[in-house]
Amino acid sequence: MEIIFNSPEYLWLLFIIPILIFAHFVALKGVKRRAVKFANFSAIERVTGGELLSNNLFLLMIRVFILLLFIFSVSGFVLIYTGMASNYDYVLAMDNSNSMIVEDLKPTRFDAAKTTAKGFIDKLGPDNEVGILSFSSIAMIESYLDTDSLHLKMVINNIDLSDVGGTDLGQAIVGGVNLLGDSKKGKAVVLITDGQVNVGVPLEEAVDYANVNGVIVHTIGVGTSEGSDFFGTSLVLDEESLVYIAKSTGGKYYQAETVEELEEAYGEIVDLTERKISQSMSMSFIVLALLLLLYEWILINTKYKTIP
Repeated sequence: MEIIFNSPEYLWLLFIIPILIFAHFVALKGVKRRAVKFANFSAIERVTGGELLSNNLFLLMIRVFILLLFIFSVSGFVLIYTGMASNYDYVLAMDNSNSMIVEDLKPTRFDAAKTTAKGFIDKLGPDNEVGILSFSSIAMIESYLDTDSLHLKMVINNIDLSDVGGTDLGQAIVGGVNLLGDSKKGKAVVLITDGQVNVGVPLEEAVDYANVNGVIVHTIGVGTSEGSDFFGTSLVLDEESLVYIAKSTGGKYYQAETVEELEEAYGEIVDLTERKISQSMSMSFIVLALLLLLYEWILINTKYKTIP
């Protein structure tokens, strides 16, 4: 296990800690002097077994710890450890065309795709970045690359079915490649769709663009090649195009006729391996420091309240 700081120049703030300790004891002496005006402070301390002093030391420890947490947070505290994680950053490209409302996957194809996508995010390591885009005849960026799983799952929850018809797999691939940008890990697009290519960027151009930029594309076909009924229209899964995309970019094609098969596809795509994982602790430290501040405020206004 290793610890690094992305902004070590802020560590000079640690010099504030001895100042805080000095100021605390100076203030404590002032409290004692004021207390002597009304009572025998030494006698009270003997009766309480030194509890007054220990109370102040406990508050001091909390304050020092809060300050440490804030300093480590702004200094970019990063914990590096060995664990199971993917070697890739991903873009989830999710088909949100109207045909995804078909109910052969419960409750609908669209809802099943969103639920399993959130499960996929939960399987990744804390340093795996994920971007999200939705597509029909146009591709829309829903989230840029991010490691915040709560944010990413909220984004997925908020994706709605498109008002625009058509399926542009080419634009979805190009958009996914652009989102991955200069990722330092392997780069992969996971493309989930139930339709056929009928508009937009030619697949050959999109595949070439992915290969030039070192991006593999996994494809997941939701539905069956025999077709399903959509308000009197037969929807046929374009397996040929999805297999072509996957094979041409070094990815894999998965057909999912059930929620369980969707989950299995995501599980294979994650491809966890043992490697070093970098996890930023800055936000965790800030949250912990704020909770300790609240705890300290409660203590000094209840159990450790000072009578003036």
